[in-house]
Amino acid sequence: MTDRLKGKVVLVMGAGSVGDGWGNGRATAFVCAREGATVVGVDRSPEALAGTAEVLEGAGYSMSSVTGDVTSDESVAKIVATTVAEHGRIDVLINNVGGSAHGGATELSPEAWQRQIDLNLTSVYLALRHVVPVMKENGGGSIINTASTSGVRFTGSPQIAYAASKAAVIQVSKVSAVEFAPFGIRVNTVVPGQLHTPMVEARLAGQRAGGDVDALLRQRAARTPLQVSGDGRDTAHAALFLASDEARFITGSEITVDGGMSVRCN
Repeated sequence: MTDRLKGKVVLVMGAGSVGDGWGNGRATAFVCAREGATVVGVDRSPEALAGTAEVLEGAGYSMSSVTGDVTSDESVAKIVATTVAEHGRIDVLINNVGGSAHGGATELSPEAWQRQIDLNLTSVYLALRHVVPVMKENGGGSIINTASTSGVRFTGSPQIAYAASKAAVIQVSKVSAVEFAPFGIRVNTVVPGQLHTPMVEARLAGQRAGGDVDALLRQRAARTPLQVSGDGRDTAHAALFLASDEARFITGSEITVDGGMSVRCN
């Protein structure tokens, strides 16, 4: 299918990537552009944004880039204002910013806890805070928040702040879906599981499996009934569906993208 988002302005928070490959944000920016959207990509790293823009351009697509800190109220306000000034509206908001930190309640410092809450949860709140008024004025829109299977079950590693913040993202989506439904705004969540993304290679492999990326990928694939690892494109295609008019009667829902991991018993 093509042109599923033709004529829509899509704001992708966290559109950069920490390395080569298909991270959630980069893949989401790509598939939205492929489907005809005007894509605005946001990241705190100009280099990460440039990498995503290069991938899109190599395939014949384009993306406007805005550098900013999505954990800052002032920064998010500027990101949204810039997008509206340049494109006139925001039809779709996709919140992809996030990352995990190892540690349970007795290991994780209060400072690390707060950084996780700000990165994974406050960023979503701030995006809604500034984008929803724009969507209300435009007569509606679609918001997709990216959570994690860590927010619905224990996934093998104590990462209490990440799990708590991603669980909260799911509930933020549900509450917001009901609150903003009268304005034609749909709010849903994509819940990815054990994906092979650049972040896995850049960060998680050092935390687990002694830095052995291949060993970590085998461990993660073995947890899924499908016995394979997905990547950011799987998250992106779920977000694309929720952003499109095909999902016009879907709000307050989750699409779990984890190869069946979260429904198995062991």
